[in-house]
Amino acid sequence: MSEQPRSAIVVGAGMAGLSTAFFLQRHGVEVTVLDRRGVAAGASWGNAGWLTPCFAVPLPEPSMLRTGLSKLFSPNSPLSISPVPDPRLGRFLLRLAGNCTQRRWRVSMAALAALNREALNAYDDIGLAEPTRSTERFLIVFDDAEQRAHIVEELEEVRAAGQEVDYELLTGAGTRELEPVLTEQAGAGLRLFGQRYLNPGSYLAGLADAVRAQGGSIVEDAGVADLRDLGSGVAARTAAGVEHRADVAVLATGAWLSPLARRFGVRMPVQAGRGYSCSVSGDTLPGGPTYFPSRKAVCTPLGERVRVSGMMEFTGPDQPLDRRRMDAVVDSVRPMLRGVDLEERRDEWVGPRPCTTDGLPLIGPTTSPRVHVCGGHNMWGIALGPVSGRLLAESIVTGRARPELAPLHPLR
Repeated sequence: MSEQPRSAIVVGAGMAGLSTAFFLQRHGVEVTVLDRRGVAAGASWGNAGWLTPCFAVPLPEPSMLRTGLSKLFSPNSPLSISPVPDPRLGRFLLRLAGNCTQRRWRVSMAALAALNREALNAYDDIGLAEPTRSTERFLIVFDDAEQRAHIVEELEEVRAAGQEVDYELLTGAGTRELEPVLTEQAGAGLRLFGQRYLNPGSYLAGLADAVRAQGGSIVEDAGVADLRDLGSGVAARTAAGVEHRADVAVLATGAWLSPLARRFGVRMPVQAGRGYSCSVSGDTLPGGPTYFPSRKAVCTPLGERVRVSGMMEFTGPDQPLDRRRMDAVVDSVRPMLRGVDLEERRDEWVGPRPCTTDGLPLIGPTTSPRVHVCGGHNMWGIALGPVSGRLLAESIVTGRARPELAPLHPLR
């Protein structure tokens, strides 16, 4: 494209899509956002809400082969798949397993580190009234110091990739003193510094309002059935038959990315890795974000309640919530918490994270210079959505991609 686009269609109203829309508007582009359901209706609304660039690492890693894939068919495992035969899922898992090497992890980590370094700055650049929250009680909790060694090794690998990482090691007693809701099962801890968290649903609602306030249109219940490159622009037709036209389009449809993106040369498969969450209350609640790595579960304070989230379930994005997996997430934190009512649950939710086989997002142009992609962020769409949207919007408007986008090219 030789001229700066004046209008854009963004398909998808999650964090990646709304962030891209927001930053396109900053460049003077008129934006229409289309979503199959509504704002934050995919993987955005019910996730843990952690803005932790030091933990934004590639999904495929050697330990997944050692401990994860052998338990894939257990409904109680934090990493699981549907037992229903699915050839596409089988191919995805084979490619994922092929990337579970230390060398490939380091290559992917170097690419992610370039985004991670700017992730929180992008949030500050947006500057919503809905806050991102900092706390001195960002805790990683272990049964013992031996369990902690793997996380410490990973954090040092992240630091070696050129990313700032600040933490301190805690004894079990020190961990429990800092977070009294923890039981005696908490035998060791690690406290993170310089990280943040947010309420994803509230933040996305605020970001949608900001897009509207800048003149943008957000159309809900407008799933895109067809997208065409017209040569001089693009045309998106919704399932209801309504056509929207613009100079460019951005595909930010999360776990539903592949069907439309494949038409424009994107061969990297995007598989739903579903996460589960609910909110609970109690006489005492964690005062800050708390992660239990051996249980792959997270607790995030949200006002007077705490969100409990976890699980990586590889299955179709539109499958109903599996009660066994919801129970497994809650049961996993039961031995670690005292005074929390884990039976009175609200806001039970399942959302499909968009996972790629190399653990890297897809950000950039397709075979069409008028169709772009912003997606495939795996577990880190909330943390990396704004910086991805900022970089992509800049490349669309200027026609020049920053070097950090090269390894994230959708046609890789």
